[in-house]
Amino acid sequence: MGSARYDRAITVFSPDGHLFQVEYAQEAVKKGSTAVGVRGKNLVILGVEKKSVAKLQEERTVRKICLLDDHVVMAFAGLTADARILINRARIECQSHKLTVEDPVTLEYITRYIAGLKQRYTQSNGRRPFGISCLLAGFDFDGTPHLYQTDPSGTYHEWKANATGRNAKTVREFLEKNYNVEEMEDEEKVIKLAIRALLEVVQSGSKNLELAIMRRGQPMKMLEVDEIEKHVAAVEKEKEEEAEKKKQKK
Repeated sequence: MGSARYDRAITVFSPDGHLFQVEYAQEAVKKGSTAVGVRGKNLVILGVEKKSVAKLQEERTVRKICLLDDHVVMAFAGLTADARILINRARIECQSHKLTVEDPVTLEYITRYIAGLKQRYTQSNGRRPFGISCLLAGFDFDGTPHLYQTDPSGTYHEWKANATGRNAKTVREFLEKNYNVEEMEDEEKVIKLAIRALLEVVQSGSKNLELAIMRRGQPMKMLEVDEIEKHVAAVEKEKEEEAEKKKQKK
């Protein structure tokens, strides 16, 4: 019962400096579908674990990847209903920024806006924090690729590659081990890295993956199932070859 008095109100610190409700929100994120982002030299890619859809459900309405603006794509892990509110607010901010400043938002600007919105909900009474973590990817108008991540506390960081959601730690460790700056010029290798990272934790391959790719100066493209299947087959072939090489070394 130690925490009981401190986890009622969002604005109250526990004696050891914790905000329990923010930590509970982070737990909600850990239960969400895995999302991965990789930043290449000429493209950025976001991938998510796709839950199997009920037989009669319209698949189009179950999306974990969306556009905030023509050049900003977002994937999230956590509570979808919370995400929808944030997405709408962020889209409006992108449009009003364009109207006011006559330039599209930079990726850091819109990430900072989302992080600021999340932070406000950790500091005001009678509300709870947003139970989502976002991965934002895209290109600034000078053509620089970016990948940012925000969490329910309102912090954000830029990454070369990162994961959030269920088993994010496993995926992040895989990315740390396999991310190679030289290889990031090769589009094929960027896509394969994102797929391999997701396959570390996602069962039954291509059916359960959703991937969005954005190339410099081009609109975001969701990969078709058969394209994903091709990449997954290539990745699995590479894995087999690696395993074979290891056997021969032994």
